[in-house]
Amino acid sequence: MTPEALQHIIRQGETERVEFKTSFNKSVIETLVAFSNTRGGKVLIGVDNKGNIKGTDITEESLQKWVNEIKQNTSPALLPIVDVISVDKKKVIMFTINEFPIKPVSYKDRYFGRKQNSNHKLSIDEISELRFISLNYSFDAFKVETKFNDLDKNALNLFTEKVRKSGRFNLSKDLQKDFIRLGLIKNHKLTRACELLFGLHHTHIHIGRFKSPTTIIDDLMIRSPLIVAVEEALDFIKRNIRLEFVFGSDQLQRTERWQYPIPVLRELLLNAIVHRDYTNPTDVIIKIYDESIEITNPGRLLDGLSIEDILSGDYIPKHRNKLLVEAFYLTGDIEKYGTGYRRVNQWLEEYPHLKYELNDKTGFIQLKILSNVTDNVTDNVTDNVTDNRLNKILLLIRNNNKISTNEISKKLNVSKRTIIRDLDKLKKQKIIKRIGSEKGGYWQIIKK
Repeated sequence: MTPEALQHIIRQGETERVEFKTSFNKSVIETLVAFSNTRGGKVLIGVDNKGNIKGTDITEESLQKWVNEIKQNTSPALLPIVDVISVDKKKVIMFTINEFPIKPVSYKDRYFGRKQNSNHKLSIDEISELRFISLNYSFDAFKVETKFNDLDKNALNLFTEKVRKSGRFNLSKDLQKDFIRLGLIKNHKLTRACELLFGLHHTHIHIGRFKSPTTIIDDLMIRSPLIVAVEEALDFIKRNIRLEFVFGSDQLQRTERWQYPIPVLRELLLNAIVHRDYTNPTDVIIKIYDESIEITNPGRLLDGLSIEDILSGDYIPKHRNKLLVEAFYLTGDIEKYGTGYRRVNQWLEEYPHLKYELNDKTGFIQLKILSNVTDNVTDNVTDNVTDNRLNKILLLIRNNNKISTNEISKKLNVSKRTIIRDLDKLKKQKIIKRIGSEKGGYWQIIKK
């Protein structure tokens, strides 16, 4: 590596994949282990935490001793790539380590991962999960004692119907054989995924409608097979969010519009279900407020993923529950290519007043959708309300061209003075005109 390339790395500062050290010590080995358990990285020895090059005195013999110490104290043994770079007669040692294919790697029987620009000690659950993922295995692939005949018939029928409609898998007349082909049944035993999707299990979706953080209006605990639970959860959400009626400026017919786009709610609900940690007994929890929705599921972001990458859509997807992901892919409910949040962003383009937040909390992922009323929206509220009212007046006139001002006022629950002002506005715009007297005449719509 050239001195210029090294200085470019240093200028970027410490990151998830770069760390500075003034000298070689056990912390260097811990960082290399953390890098190997995540996405790989570089440790620069002879650089302080502010990015100042201090240099280090090193001989060929000492350098070999460092490499041997790394190798002897890590399991599986790590062999970093070593570069010695001179900058202004100061030597910087750069250890480069790639992501290790079989995880986790330990340092003296301790395991570390990398988050942002620091190391953290892995929990037992994180160690197990790393092992599963590196072996291309997942918790939902474990075998269970549930029998095929114990599975819910309605859930099986719904799955069959949706898969045939999506066309992503050719089902035979024998669903049990199909499940063997899909890996949902292994060695004549149902997998955990099969039980979760179609059987009785002890994981729930708990949904509440809140007026305030402490006031619950409605509440539902869903215990159904997951393939059915998704629809039940969406039905409850629909009952507890607003169905609005929008009148366009160039049409008289009203258009129904949900408070939140339903495809977004479905996508985020499915994310919570297929990516949750099913070793954790905590429920998926959904809280519906007047102007926001929170979806929280047990589990953490898998190593190598960050909130920023997910929100940008620039990441390679990793799946905690591979069989669940495959099943919902086959039904056409999700994609497997990491495009979910890109689609969410596209759907929300028609709802500019909404925004969403994704947070990686300790052991949980929480997503919020909430109103983001900007100054521009606030400034236009009056105009939008007036335009909607004018469209409603036109609709009433179209349905009854002899309707009176008093009747319009009562139907729209607006003062008579306001209705008179609105009618005058429509007349001036040459949209309507009055034919005949106030009592015996009628309205005529000029522009339709």
